[in-house]
Amino acid sequence: MSALPNSHAALLKNQALLSGPTALVGLSDPALLTQLAVAGTVIYDHFGAYCQADALPGWKALFGYFDPTMPVGSFDTVVVFMPKAKAELSLRLRLAETLVKGGGQVLLVGEKREGIAGAVKQLQAFAPKACKVDSARHCQVWQAPVMNTGSPLVESEWLSWHSVDVAGTSVEIAGLPGIFSDGRLDDGTRMLLETLAREPVAGPVLDFACGAGVMGAWLHAHGFAGRVDGVDVQAQAVSCARESYRRCGAGGEIMAGDGLDRIEGRYQSIVTNPPFHHGVKTDTSMTSRFLHQVSAHLNKGGELRLVANSFLPYETLIREHVGPCEVLAADRRFTVYRARRH
Repeated sequence: MSALPNSHAALLKNQALLSGPTALVGLSDPALLTQLAVAGTVIYDHFGAYCQADALPGWKALFGYFDPTMPVGSFDTVVVFMPKAKAELSLRLRLAETLVKGGGQVLLVGEKREGIAGAVKQLQAFAPKACKVDSARHCQVWQAPVMNTGSPLVESEWLSWHSVDVAGTSVEIAGLPGIFSDGRLDDGTRMLLETLAREPVAGPVLDFACGAGVMGAWLHAHGFAGRVDGVDVQAQAVSCARESYRRCGAGGEIMAGDGLDRIEGRYQSIVTNPPFHHGVKTDTSMTSRFLHQVSAHLNKGGELRLVANSFLPYETLIREHVGPCEVLAADRRFTVYRARRH
């Protein structure tokens, strides 16, 4: 069994603090659930971890912060783990305030390098009596009594919008706290879109790790007439992509999925700007798994177009698992690869 993340080990050490029905928000490793003496509900923004937790006895798993079945005011204890994005912490703490019973408690757990010291101010904004109860494994555990349950979360109140303009085509893109490149177009995706403007792909298209739906929405606005489906592992991304498609009238299905396991059928083109971080650590395993799977979802002669940081070792994997590979664009930071299925 692999070692638990430090924050999970810190909670396990302090599990005597857990009392009554318990909710966990932002758990990254479902293995912790099998070691806790309590049971309850776990809320995930990661689809793969959600599927793992949903199969465990004694725990109910929910996907996303805005699940309509969210049990408001039902828990004596709500544990919040620190997210990678500071903006997402506000959402997690606001959800905790919604979930906890009046007179219950919120525990905030995280590593120092994740910024827990600064996060305590956000916790104290609605729970002024929060206090530190442990410091171990480079982590802190804070306990906060909460007097009143907060009102339910409304997704539309957290949505934001920004404009993406590439190659003379502009489109409005939705955002939620914690989503990749919220409020701006990242440079890698911009480079990929510029190649799509110069050398279009054929449909149907799958946008793997679609994020907020930038590529599908932009392709539609740019005049692409085919279907562009999208898949992403993050709940906020799935919600945002659906909203982005809805606003611009793009066709295609947005799906939650961890890798390509839930994708059926084949596509003529697959486009992607895949993630290479898990939390604060570099992690290319998701993209490596994707490259092992991608040919099974491409038509013969179909195209993979992928942008990645230039230092990442993807070209060899692309040639091995897809087919002949060429570089369409590159600079010191990013490279856009095109490959045809054998």
